[in-house]
Amino acid sequence: MTMRLDLQQAVEAEDLPEEHDFQRWCEAALVAAGQETAVELTIRLCDNAEIQQLNRDFRGKDKPTNVLSFPFEALPIDPLQLLDAYAGDTAQLDLPLLGDIVMAPEVIAAEAQAQGKMLHDHFAHMSIHGVLHLLGYDHSKSTDAEAMERLEIDILHGLGIANPYNYIADSG
Repeated sequence: MTMRLDLQQAVEAEDLPEEHDFQRWCEAALVAAGQETAVELTIRLCDNAEIQQLNRDFRGKDKPTNVLSFPFEALPIDPLQLLDAYAGDTAQLDLPLLGDIVMAPEVIAAEAQAQGKMLHDHFAHMSIHGVLHLLGYDHSKSTDAEAMERLEIDILHGLGIANPYNYIADSG
């Protein structure tokens, strides 16, 4: 399975995972979820102000969050016709666009510390969580949440990462 990742780093932060880490985590999620066709997705690492604005605009929650997912929604017309109309030339997309994942390293780092998790393990979990949302998984209902969490746990286990839902909160 081929996946093209566009990693956008719009913020400086310590101990950020490398692009190959994000690639490995996202591919593991895609394979585990049964995604058989090649896809392209974007991960954007941003500051708290940017993710708070996105969270407010798209979810009505005026606070920073760890990860947001924006699945690509197909246009009601042929995208090549649209590109022809604007560019006057034929363009071709190499891979189907899956969507965009936006992550706030500051929030993720604070959560990892508070929950006693390794930072890279928490980034792995948030990456997998974001990909599953792009694929249509949801956790708004308890039955859906259980299925999504079980899949996340299985994927992380395959990567040698402990169950993210078993943690000891930092008392400080």
